[in-house]
Amino acid sequence: MDLNKIMNDLEKKHPGEVEYHQAVREVLESIEDAVNDNPQFETAGIIERLIEPDRVLTFKVQWVDDNGKVHVNLGYRVQFNNSIGPYKGGLRFHPSVNLSILKFLGFEQIFKNALTTLPMGGGKGGSDFNPKGKSDSEIMRFCQGFMLELWRLIGPDTDVPAGDIGVGGKEIGYMYGMYKKLARENTGVLTGKGLNWGGSLIRPEATGFGTVYFAKEMLATKGETFEGKTVSVSGFGNVAWGAALKVEEFGGKVVTLSGPDGYIHDPEGITGEKIEYMLELRASNQDIVAPYAEEFPEASFHAGKRPWEVKVDVALPCATQNELHEEDALKLVENGCMCVAEGANMPSTPEAVDVFQKNRVLFGPGKAVNAGGVATSGLEMTQNAMHLAWTREEVDAKLHHIMTSIHNACVANGAREDGTIDYVKGANVAGFLKVANSMLDLGIA
Repeated sequence: MDLNKIMNDLEKKHPGEVEYHQAVREVLESIEDAVNDNPQFETAGIIERLIEPDRVLTFKVQWVDDNGKVHVNLGYRVQFNNSIGPYKGGLRFHPSVNLSILKFLGFEQIFKNALTTLPMGGGKGGSDFNPKGKSDSEIMRFCQGFMLELWRLIGPDTDVPAGDIGVGGKEIGYMYGMYKKLARENTGVLTGKGLNWGGSLIRPEATGFGTVYFAKEMLATKGETFEGKTVSVSGFGNVAWGAALKVEEFGGKVVTLSGPDGYIHDPEGITGEKIEYMLELRASNQDIVAPYAEEFPEASFHAGKRPWEVKVDVALPCATQNELHEEDALKLVENGCMCVAEGANMPSTPEAVDVFQKNRVLFGPGKAVNAGGVATSGLEMTQNAMHLAWTREEVDAKLHHIMTSIHNACVANGAREDGTIDYVKGANVAGFLKVANSMLDLGIA
Protein backbone atom coordinates (compact mmCIF):
# COMPACT_ATOMS: atom_id res chain seq x y z
CA MET A 1 0.00 0.00 0.00
CA ASP A 2 1.44 3.37 -1.04
CA LEU A 3 0.15 5.52 1.83
CA ASN A 4 1.57 8.80 0.57
CA LYS A 5 0.05 8.37 -2.89
CA ILE A 6 -3.36 7.48 -1.44
CA MET A 7 -3.31 10.52 0.85
CA ASN A 8 -2.06 12.86 -1.87
CA ASP A 9 -4.82 11.72 -4.21
CA LEU A 10 -7.43 12.10 -1.46
CA GLU A 11 -6.27 15.61 -0.56
CA LYS A 12 -6.36 16.66 -4.23
CA LYS A 13 -9.90 15.35 -4.64
CA HIS A 14 -11.14 16.85 -1.38
CA PRO A 15 -8.98 19.92 -0.61
CA GLY A 16 -9.26 21.61 2.76
CA GLU A 17 -11.14 18.76 4.51
CA VAL A 18 -8.52 18.49 7.24
CA GLU A 19 -10.49 16.49 9.82
CA TYR A 20 -11.42 13.92 7.17
CA HIS A 21 -7.81 13.65 5.99
CA GLN A 22 -6.62 13.30 9.61
CA ALA A 23 -9.03 10.44 10.31
CA VAL A 24 -8.14 8.56 7.12
CA ARG A 25 -4.37 8.91 7.65
CA GLU A 26 -4.64 7.71 11.27
CA VAL A 27 -6.41 4.53 10.17
CA LEU A 28 -4.27 3.81 7.12
CA GLU A 29 -1.01 4.20 9.03
CA SER A 30 -2.02 1.55 11.54
CA ILE A 31 -3.49 -1.00 9.10
CA GLU A 32 -0.60 -0.91 6.61
CA ASP A 33 0.76 -4.32 7.66
CA ALA A 34 -2.71 -5.91 7.52
CA VAL A 35 -3.22 -4.56 4.00
CA ASN A 36 0.20 -5.69 2.79
CA ASP A 37 -0.36 -9.17 4.25
CA ASN A 38 -3.56 -9.53 2.21
CA PRO A 39 -2.82 -8.81 -1.48
CA GLN A 40 -6.45 -9.58 -2.35
CA PHE A 41 -7.39 -6.26 -0.74
CA GLU A 42 -5.26 -4.33 -3.23
CA THR A 43 -6.62 -6.30 -6.20
CA ALA A 44 -10.17 -5.48 -5.10
CA GLY A 45 -9.35 -1.81 -4.49
CA ILE A 46 -10.59 -2.09 -0.90
CA ILE A 47 -8.74 0.97 0.44
CA GLU A 48 -9.75 3.25 -2.41
CA ARG A 49 -13.37 2.14 -2.06
CA LEU A 50 -13.35 2.35 1.73
CA ILE A 51 -12.05 5.90 2.09
CA GLU A 52 -14.69 7.38 -0.22
CA PRO A 53 -18.29 7.56 1.06
CA ASP A 54 -20.96 5.71 -0.91
CA ARG A 55 -22.80 9.00 -1.24
CA VAL A 56 -22.93 12.48 0.25
CA LEU A 57 -26.33 14.15 0.43
CA THR A 58 -26.60 17.92 0.93
CA PHE A 59 -29.84 19.88 1.22
CA LYS A 60 -31.17 23.20 2.45
CA VAL A 61 -33.46 23.40 5.46
CA GLN A 62 -35.93 26.27 5.62
CA TRP A 63 -37.58 27.17 8.92
CA VAL A 64 -39.41 30.09 10.52
CA ASP A 65 -38.43 31.62 13.87
CA ASP A 66 -40.88 32.86 16.50
CA ASN A 67 -40.86 36.35 14.95
CA GLY A 68 -41.88 35.06 11.55
CA LYS A 69 -38.43 35.46 9.98
CA VAL A 70 -37.35 32.71 7.55
CA HIS A 71 -33.92 31.10 8.01
CA VAL A 72 -31.95 28.72 5.81
CA ASN A 73 -29.44 26.15 7.07
CA LEU A 74 -27.52 23.38 5.36
CA GLY A 75 -28.34 19.74 6.08
CA TYR A 76 -26.15 16.72 5.35
CA ARG A 77 -26.19 12.94 5.40
CA VAL A 78 -22.98 11.05 4.62
CA GLN A 79 -23.67 7.38 3.90
CA PHE A 80 -20.18 5.95 4.08
CA ASN A 81 -20.20 2.15 4.00
CA ASN A 82 -22.95 -0.45 4.46
CA SER A 83 -21.07 -3.70 3.84
CA ILE A 84 -22.02 -5.17 7.22
CA GLY A 85 -25.41 -3.54 7.78
CA PRO A 86 -27.54 -0.41 7.30
CA TYR A 87 -25.78 2.93 7.63
CA LYS A 88 -25.72 3.94 11.30
CA GLY A 89 -24.50 7.16 12.86
CA GLY A 90 -25.64 10.28 14.61
CA LEU A 91 -26.94 13.67 13.54
CA ARG A 92 -25.03 16.71 14.82
CA PHE A 93 -26.61 20.18 15.03
CA HIS A 94 -23.85 22.73 15.65
CA PRO A 95 -22.50 25.86 13.90
CA SER A 96 -19.16 24.08 13.32
CA VAL A 97 -20.73 21.33 11.21
CA ASN A 98 -19.27 21.05 7.74
CA LEU A 99 -18.61 18.27 5.25
CA SER A 100 -15.08 17.58 6.48
CA ILE A 101 -16.22 16.98 10.06
CA LEU A 102 -19.12 14.77 8.99
CA LYS A 103 -16.91 12.72 6.65
CA PHE A 104 -14.35 12.23 9.43
CA LEU A 105 -17.12 11.14 11.80
CA GLY A 106 -18.72 8.86 9.20
CA PHE A 107 -15.39 7.24 8.37
CA GLU A 108 -14.66 6.60 12.06
CA GLN A 109 -18.17 5.21 12.46
CA ILE A 110 -17.47 2.39 9.97
CA PHE A 111 -14.83 0.87 12.23
CA LYS A 112 -16.54 1.72 15.50
CA ASN A 113 -19.71 -0.06 14.39
CA ALA A 114 -17.72 -3.04 13.10
CA LEU A 115 -16.04 -3.39 16.50
CA THR A 116 -19.40 -3.78 18.25
CA THR A 117 -19.97 -6.98 16.15
CA LEU A 118 -23.54 -5.74 15.55
CA PRO A 119 -24.72 -5.54 11.90
CA MET A 120 -24.32 -1.80 11.34
CA GLY A 121 -22.53 0.18 8.65
CA GLY A 122 -21.09 3.67 9.02
CA GLY A 123 -22.72 7.04 8.37
CA LYS A 124 -23.10 10.52 9.85
CA GLY A 125 -25.15 13.64 9.29
CA GLY A 126 -26.31 16.93 10.68
CA SER A 127 -26.63 20.65 10.10
CA ASP A 128 -24.96 23.97 10.89
CA PHE A 129 -28.16 24.88 12.78
CA ASN A 130 -27.47 25.94 16.38
CA PRO A 131 -30.19 24.89 18.85
CA LYS A 132 -28.63 27.02 21.62
CA GLY A 133 -30.84 29.95 22.48
CA LYS A 134 -33.72 28.71 20.34
CA SER A 135 -37.21 28.13 21.71
CA ASP A 136 -38.71 24.64 21.66
CA SER A 137 -41.06 25.80 18.91
CA GLU A 138 -38.15 26.99 16.76
CA ILE A 139 -36.26 23.74 17.32
CA MET A 140 -39.38 21.77 16.42
CA ARG A 141 -39.89 23.71 13.19
CA PHE A 142 -36.25 23.23 12.21
CA CYS A 143 -36.34 19.49 12.99
CA GLN A 144 -39.52 19.10 10.96
CA GLY A 145 -37.94 20.95 8.03
CA PHE A 146 -34.80 18.81 8.31
CA MET A 147 -36.83 15.59 8.26
CA LEU A 148 -38.88 16.78 5.27
CA GLU A 149 -35.65 16.53 3.27
CA LEU A 150 -34.15 13.47 4.99
CA TRP A 151 -37.03 11.04 5.33
CA ARG A 152 -36.82 9.44 1.88
CA LEU A 153 -33.13 8.68 2.39
CA ILE A 154 -33.44 6.65 5.62
CA GLY A 155 -35.19 3.54 6.90
CA PRO A 156 -34.82 0.80 9.54
CA ASP A 157 -32.96 -1.45 7.10
CA THR A 158 -31.35 1.33 5.04
CA ASP A 159 -29.99 4.12 7.24
CA VAL A 160 -30.68 4.63 10.94
CA PRO A 161 -29.62 8.05 12.31
CA ALA A 162 -29.22 8.81 16.00
CA GLY A 163 -28.34 11.82 18.14
CA ASP A 164 -25.00 13.56 18.56
CA ILE A 165 -23.94 17.03 19.71
CA GLY A 166 -27.00 19.30 19.72
CA VAL A 167 -29.39 16.43 19.10
CA GLY A 168 -30.93 14.84 22.17
CA GLY A 169 -34.23 13.16 22.98
CA LYS A 170 -36.23 16.31 22.26
CA GLU A 171 -34.81 16.76 18.76
CA ILE A 172 -35.11 13.04 17.98
CA GLY A 173 -38.75 13.23 19.06
CA TYR A 174 -39.55 16.15 16.76
CA MET A 175 -37.82 14.45 13.84
CA TYR A 176 -39.44 11.08 14.47
CA GLY A 177 -42.87 12.68 14.75
CA MET A 178 -42.44 14.16 11.27
CA TYR A 179 -40.96 10.92 9.86
CA LYS A 180 -43.89 8.90 11.20
CA LYS A 181 -46.35 11.31 9.57
CA LEU A 182 -44.57 11.24 6.20
CA ALA A 183 -43.76 7.52 6.06
CA ARG A 184 -47.08 6.51 7.68
CA GLU A 185 -45.42 3.82 9.77
CA ASN A 186 -43.89 3.23 13.18
CA THR A 187 -40.38 1.79 12.74
CA GLY A 188 -37.00 1.89 14.45
CA VAL A 189 -35.66 4.41 11.93
CA LEU A 190 -34.14 6.69 14.58
CA THR A 191 -32.39 5.69 17.80
CA GLY A 192 -32.12 7.70 20.98
CA LYS A 193 -35.91 7.77 21.14
CA GLY A 194 -37.85 8.57 24.29
CA LEU A 195 -38.77 5.70 26.61
CA ASN A 196 -42.46 6.39 25.98
CA TRP A 197 -42.17 5.55 22.28
CA GLY A 198 -39.55 2.88 21.64
CA GLY A 199 -36.38 4.12 23.29
CA SER A 200 -33.93 1.98 25.23
CA LEU A 201 -33.05 2.31 28.88
CA ILE A 202 -29.54 3.73 29.60
CA ARG A 203 -29.13 5.03 26.04
CA PRO A 204 -28.33 8.60 27.22
CA GLU A 205 -25.65 7.31 29.62
CA ALA A 206 -24.38 4.53 27.36
CA THR A 207 -21.39 6.26 25.74
CA GLY A 208 -20.09 7.34 29.14
CA PHE A 209 -20.75 3.93 30.68
CA GLY A 210 -19.00 2.20 27.80
CA THR A 211 -16.02 4.55 28.07
CA VAL A 212 -15.51 3.59 31.70
CA TYR A 213 -16.06 -0.13 31.01
CA PHE A 214 -13.32 0.01 28.38
CA ALA A 215 -10.97 2.00 30.63
CA LYS A 216 -11.60 -0.52 33.40
CA GLU A 217 -10.35 -3.30 31.11
CA MET A 218 -7.31 -1.20 30.15
CA LEU A 219 -6.41 -0.64 33.80
CA ALA A 220 -6.83 -4.37 34.49
CA THR A 221 -3.98 -5.14 32.05
CA LYS A 222 -1.73 -3.39 34.59
CA GLY A 223 -3.37 -4.99 37.60
CA GLU A 224 -5.14 -1.72 38.44
CA THR A 225 -8.76 -0.66 39.06
CA PHE A 226 -10.65 2.63 39.38
CA GLU A 227 -10.75 2.23 43.16
CA GLY A 228 -9.15 5.32 44.72
CA LYS A 229 -8.16 6.85 41.38
CA THR A 230 -8.64 10.51 40.49
CA VAL A 231 -10.15 11.10 37.05
CA SER A 232 -10.35 14.17 34.80
CA VAL A 233 -13.33 14.41 32.46
CA SER A 234 -13.87 17.06 29.78
CA GLY A 235 -17.29 18.16 28.61
CA PHE A 236 -20.47 18.18 30.67
CA GLY A 237 -23.02 16.53 28.41
CA ASN A 238 -24.38 13.01 28.33
CA VAL A 239 -21.00 11.33 27.82
CA ALA A 240 -19.40 13.15 30.76
CA TRP A 241 -22.51 12.50 32.86
CA GLY A 242 -22.49 8.76 32.15
CA ALA A 243 -18.74 8.54 32.75
CA ALA A 244 -19.01 10.36 36.10
CA LEU A 245 -21.78 8.02 37.26
CA LYS A 246 -19.85 4.88 36.35
CA VAL A 247 -16.48 6.09 37.72
CA GLU A 248 -18.17 6.79 41.05
CA GLU A 249 -19.74 3.32 40.99
CA PHE A 250 -16.28 1.78 40.49
CA GLY A 251 -14.74 3.72 43.39
CA GLY A 252 -12.99 6.48 41.46
CA LYS A 253 -13.31 10.26 41.87
CA VAL A 254 -14.04 12.61 38.95
CA VAL A 255 -12.49 16.00 39.71
CA THR A 256 -13.04 18.03 36.52
CA LEU A 257 -15.63 18.92 33.89
CA SER A 258 -15.37 21.52 31.15
CA GLY A 259 -17.21 23.69 28.64
CA PRO A 260 -16.37 26.26 25.99
CA ASP A 261 -15.81 28.83 28.74
CA GLY A 262 -13.18 26.83 30.68
CA TYR A 263 -13.05 24.02 33.22
CA ILE A 264 -14.13 23.24 36.78
CA HIS A 265 -11.77 21.63 39.27
CA ASP A 266 -13.53 20.06 42.25
CA PRO A 267 -10.94 18.24 44.41
CA GLU A 268 -13.71 16.79 46.61
CA GLY A 269 -15.15 14.92 43.63
CA ILE A 270 -18.13 15.40 41.32
CA THR A 271 -20.60 13.00 42.90
CA GLY A 272 -24.26 12.74 43.89
CA GLU A 273 -26.10 16.06 43.59
CA LYS A 274 -23.12 17.53 41.72
CA ILE A 275 -23.56 15.03 38.91
CA GLU A 276 -27.24 15.99 38.74
CA TYR A 277 -26.23 19.64 38.59
CA MET A 278 -24.20 18.83 35.46
CA LEU A 279 -27.49 17.91 33.80
CA GLU A 280 -29.10 21.15 34.97
CA LEU A 281 -26.23 23.11 33.44
CA ARG A 282 -26.60 21.25 30.17
CA ALA A 283 -30.36 21.83 30.12
CA SER A 284 -29.97 25.56 30.84
CA ASN A 285 -29.10 26.21 27.17
CA GLN A 286 -26.14 28.41 28.20
CA ASP A 287 -23.33 25.97 27.33
CA ILE A 288 -21.12 27.19 30.19
CA VAL A 289 -19.75 25.52 33.32
CA ALA A 290 -18.74 28.57 35.38
CA PRO A 291 -21.97 28.51 37.50
CA TYR A 292 -20.81 25.18 39.02
CA ALA A 293 -18.19 27.03 41.08
CA GLU A 294 -20.86 29.40 42.38
CA GLU A 295 -23.13 26.49 43.33
CA PHE A 296 -20.31 24.52 44.99
CA PRO A 297 -17.71 26.88 46.55
CA GLU A 298 -15.17 24.09 47.11
CA ALA A 299 -14.71 24.01 43.33
CA SER A 300 -12.69 26.48 41.27
CA PHE A 301 -13.34 27.72 37.73
CA HIS A 302 -10.46 28.19 35.28
CA ALA A 303 -11.57 30.44 32.43
CA GLY A 304 -10.38 29.65 28.91
CA LYS A 305 -8.38 26.60 29.97
CA ARG A 306 -8.62 22.84 29.47
CA PRO A 307 -8.68 20.36 32.38
CA TRP A 308 -5.56 18.40 31.40
CA GLU A 309 -3.27 20.45 33.67
CA VAL A 310 -4.87 18.87 36.76
CA LYS A 311 -2.89 15.99 38.31
CA VAL A 312 -4.94 12.80 37.86
CA ASP A 313 -4.51 9.05 37.38
CA VAL A 314 -6.97 8.70 34.47
CA ALA A 315 -8.08 11.16 31.78
CA LEU A 316 -11.35 10.81 29.87
CA PRO A 317 -11.70 13.42 27.09
CA CYS A 318 -15.45 13.49 26.45
CA ALA A 319 -16.06 16.81 24.67
CA THR A 320 -15.12 17.18 20.99
CA GLN A 321 -12.48 16.53 18.33
CA ASN A 322 -8.87 17.77 18.75
CA GLU A 323 -9.45 19.14 22.26
CA LEU A 324 -6.34 17.52 23.78
CA HIS A 325 -3.10 18.87 22.29
CA GLU A 326 0.56 17.87 22.51
CA GLU A 327 1.27 20.23 25.41
CA ASP A 328 -1.74 18.79 27.28
CA ALA A 329 -0.46 15.26 26.73
CA LEU A 330 3.01 16.23 27.99
CA LYS A 331 1.43 17.72 31.13
CA LEU A 332 -0.62 14.58 31.77
CA VAL A 333 2.51 12.44 31.40
CA GLU A 334 4.48 14.74 33.69
CA ASN A 335 1.72 14.46 36.31
CA GLY A 336 1.80 10.66 36.23
CA CYS A 337 -1.44 9.94 34.35
CA MET A 338 -1.47 6.21 33.57
CA CYS A 339 -4.53 5.90 31.30
CA VAL A 340 -6.26 8.06 28.67
CA ALA A 341 -9.54 6.78 27.18
CA GLU A 342 -11.31 8.83 24.53
CA GLY A 343 -15.01 9.27 25.29
CA ALA A 344 -15.33 11.72 22.37
CA ASN A 345 -14.55 11.23 18.68
CA MET A 346 -10.86 11.89 17.92
CA PRO A 347 -10.38 14.33 20.85
CA SER A 348 -6.58 13.87 20.88
CA THR A 349 -4.44 15.40 18.15
CA PRO A 350 -1.96 13.09 16.36
CA GLU A 351 0.89 14.80 18.24
CA ALA A 352 -0.82 14.09 21.58
CA VAL A 353 -1.34 10.44 20.67
CA ASP A 354 2.38 10.17 19.83
CA VAL A 355 3.25 11.52 23.28
CA PHE A 356 1.04 8.95 25.01
CA GLN A 357 2.35 6.05 22.97
CA LYS A 358 6.03 7.01 23.32
CA ASN A 359 5.59 7.26 27.09
CA ARG A 360 3.71 3.93 27.26
CA VAL A 361 0.59 5.56 28.70
CA LEU A 362 -2.46 3.31 28.23
CA PHE A 363 -4.25 5.06 25.37
CA GLY A 364 -7.66 3.99 24.03
CA PRO A 365 -8.91 5.61 20.79
CA GLY A 366 -12.48 6.88 20.49
CA LYS A 367 -13.61 4.40 17.86
CA ALA A 368 -13.16 1.63 20.44
CA VAL A 369 -13.65 3.43 23.75
CA ASN A 370 -16.83 5.35 22.93
CA ALA A 371 -18.52 2.59 20.93
CA GLY A 372 -20.94 2.03 23.81
CA GLY A 373 -23.30 4.68 22.49
CA VAL A 374 -23.78 3.16 19.06
CA ALA A 375 -23.75 -0.33 20.58
CA THR A 376 -26.73 0.59 22.72
CA SER A 377 -28.36 2.18 19.68
CA GLY A 378 -27.94 -1.22 18.02
CA LEU A 379 -29.60 -2.81 21.03
CA GLU A 380 -32.44 -0.28 20.69
CA MET A 381 -32.84 -1.31 17.03
CA THR A 382 -33.09 -4.94 18.12
CA GLN A 383 -35.73 -4.14 20.74
CA ASN A 384 -37.74 -2.17 18.17
CA ALA A 385 -37.53 -5.00 15.62
CA MET A 386 -38.67 -7.53 18.23
CA HIS A 387 -41.36 -5.18 19.64
CA LEU A 388 -40.14 -5.54 23.21
CA ALA A 389 -38.20 -3.63 25.85
CA TRP A 390 -35.34 -4.96 27.96
CA THR A 391 -34.77 -3.92 31.57
CA ARG A 392 -32.04 -1.49 32.55
CA GLU A 393 -30.01 -4.38 33.96
CA GLU A 394 -30.33 -6.39 30.73
CA VAL A 395 -29.19 -3.50 28.54
CA ASP A 396 -26.31 -2.62 30.86
CA ALA A 397 -25.12 -6.23 30.97
CA LYS A 398 -25.17 -6.47 27.17
CA LEU A 399 -23.30 -3.17 26.89
CA HIS A 400 -20.66 -4.32 29.38
CA HIS A 401 -20.19 -7.56 27.42
CA ILE A 402 -19.82 -5.68 24.12
CA MET A 403 -17.22 -3.27 25.54
CA THR A 404 -15.22 -6.15 27.02
CA SER A 405 -15.33 -7.92 23.64
CA ILE A 406 -14.12 -4.76 21.88
CA HIS A 407 -11.24 -4.52 24.35
CA ASN A 408 -10.33 -8.15 23.71
CA ALA A 409 -10.32 -7.54 19.93
CA CYS A 410 -8.01 -4.55 20.40
CA VAL A 411 -5.63 -6.62 22.53
CA ALA A 412 -5.63 -9.48 20.01
CA ASN A 413 -4.72 -7.16 17.13
CA GLY A 414 -2.58 -4.62 18.97
CA ALA A 415 -0.28 -6.62 21.27
CA ARG A 416 3.37 -5.58 20.99
CA GLU A 417 6.37 -7.89 21.50
CA ASP A 418 7.24 -6.13 24.76
CA GLY A 419 3.85 -7.07 26.21
CA THR A 420 2.27 -3.61 25.88
CA ILE A 421 -0.81 -2.92 23.75
CA ASP A 422 -1.18 -0.52 20.84
CA TYR A 423 -4.92 0.09 21.15
CA VAL A 424 -4.96 2.39 18.10
CA LYS A 425 -3.59 -0.32 15.85
CA GLY A 426 -5.69 -3.00 17.54
CA ALA A 427 -8.96 -1.12 17.06
CA ASN A 428 -8.22 -0.11 13.48
CA VAL A 429 -7.04 -3.54 12.35
CA ALA A 430 -9.94 -5.39 14.01
CA GLY A 431 -12.55 -3.06 12.51
CA PHE A 432 -10.87 -2.91 9.11
CA LEU A 433 -10.54 -6.67 8.66
CA LYS A 434 -14.23 -7.21 9.40
CA VAL A 435 -15.32 -4.56 6.90
CA ALA A 436 -12.72 -5.41 4.23
CA ASN A 437 -13.56 -9.11 4.24
CA SER A 438 -17.27 -8.28 4.04
CA MET A 439 -16.59 -6.08 1.02
CA LEU A 440 -14.70 -8.94 -0.63
CA ASP A 441 -17.59 -11.31 0.04
CA LEU A 442 -20.09 -8.92 -1.57
CA GLY A 443 -18.11 -8.30 -4.76
CA ILE A 444 -18.17 -5.03 -6.67
CA ALA A 445 -21.69 -3.68 -6.22
